[in-house]
Amino acid sequence: MRRINRIFLVISLIVLAAFSLMGASLPTSKPDDVGLSSERLQRIHAMVQRHMDLGDITGAVVLVARKGQVAYVDVQGTMDAETKKPMTRDSLFRMASMTKPVIGTAVMMMLEEGKIQLGDPISKYIPEFKDMKVGILQAPGGRGAANPPKFYTVPAERPITIKDILTHTSGLSSGPMGQSEAAKVRRQPTETLADYIPRLGATPLEFQPGTRWMYSPSDGFDVLARIVEIASGMPLNIFLKQRIFDPLDIPETSHYPTDAQMPRLVTAYQKTDTGLVKTQNSLSMSSRVYFAGGGGLISTVDDYSHFAQMLANGGELYGRRLLSPRTVKLMSSVHIPWTLPGRTTGEGFGLSVRVMQDAIVGNHRVSDGSFGWSGAYGTHFWVDPKEELVAVMMIQTPIREMRPDFENAVMQAIVK
Repeated sequence: MRRINRIFLVISLIVLAAFSLMGASLPTSKPDDVGLSSERLQRIHAMVQRHMDLGDITGAVVLVARKGQVAYVDVQGTMDAETKKPMTRDSLFRMASMTKPVIGTAVMMMLEEGKIQLGDPISKYIPEFKDMKVGILQAPGGRGAANPPKFYTVPAERPITIKDILTHTSGLSSGPMGQSEAAKVRRQPTETLADYIPRLGATPLEFQPGTRWMYSPSDGFDVLARIVEIASGMPLNIFLKQRIFDPLDIPETSHYPTDAQMPRLVTAYQKTDTGLVKTQNSLSMSSRVYFAGGGGLISTVDDYSHFAQMLANGGELYGRRLLSPRTVKLMSSVHIPWTLPGRTTGEGFGLSVRVMQDAIVGNHRVSDGSFGWSGAYGTHFWVDPKEELVAVMMIQTPIREMRPDFENAVMQAIVK
């Protein structure tokens, strides 16, 4: 009997260990129990199938949760067009710019701890960003380094701040001038944030800080990642694991897939006139030494839904609080109105997230106050505080029209 008990204990521990390595999903519920129509949710499946039939994507994983309960998960298609390997719920996706809200959360944590202020100039933490210049474009130039844009510089009227970067109003590496100059100080493969980021202080800003909105694809949030390292006193990958991923039971997410994870990494594609073409160097945003803030994370639908649900819950999940409700509200409020030059009609911007300011004006289906972001490889998520809803879409082809299609398919399923 004792031997049987020991065997049962060992098996239980093995199962528990395997479960902990895979991570868990949020609690589940029948759609009707949380005000969603089971029948109408199938339109999400039909929407994904339509895009598969059009040759936009090879497959997708989507998740919808309401009132903290997962009500719908759908796994369709394949991970790779050639091998036809089936898509799985634990397939891994390149999150690209959906890394940014994670970094925004880290910044908010440092704010709560009094280690930074939103109005702090970047130069307070990285002196090389003092006395920055603004580029004034004379000739736009062409593609590649052979024909760079021509410009002259003038002094910045004020320092760029942490809030400027969080809201994409800093002008740092946002457009052709800054990006062409940043290319001259290109990061080397072995360099860390501490090695590379100070050199960006010598690049010109695209405009006077705060005067317009222009998306900064990577470098701006890489600066924030470095500030998190400085403020917390630990490398970003360690900070994210200890302070965000582990508390939220997010075991699959990191800046680079492990050897064991590689078989579950979905192939990335670009759609062309002749069909889907594999994206070359598709892990270029990811690194084992450079822990970018603007992109680079890989994740699963369940892992990222934990992060999104934490925000939907006002900063808490599984009894572990990362942020206060007031800080999440600050993060998801409109700091940059859609009327500022550069913003999309109806869409304001918060601290690292898009915020739906006027859905009617912008012809959107999500509620006013919804917030979230997307990734360059096609991933998309949003949190709807009014409807207590979280939705995550994982694909690996940048098909922008799938974002409103997904939003529409989710929102029409709400029946009470």
